[in-house]
Amino acid sequence: MKVGLIRCMQTEDMCPATTCFKVMNTKKLAFEGIEEGIEVVGVNTCGGCPGKRAVTRAAEMIKRGADTIVLASCITRGTPIGFACPHAEQMKAAIKKKVGESINIIEYTH
Repeated sequence: MKVGLIRCMQTEDMCPATTCFKVMNTKKLAFEGIEEGIEVVGVNTCGGCPGKRAVTRAAEMIKRGADTIVLASCITRGTPIGFACPHAEQMKAAIKKKVGESINIIEYTH
């Protein structure tokens, strides 16, 4: 699996994504049951509210080899600040529309 990770721009100054990387490396939580190796192709932010840049950034990571786009838990679950992105569902739908159904989207990390 080749992963492109998209994280919340609002939380990047307080979270270096270490837990996201740890759960990928140990295949825990959102990555439980994945038998193949996991390679991170790229990491980027949503670009800030309302997350429109996540669409083109996901497409670019796919051009660079990602077969899976992962929306970090800071977007979908509000980790670490306890405030999930109010645009998460719209962002996910826009990414799916842009990249197509053949690309896997994982909705959280931990």
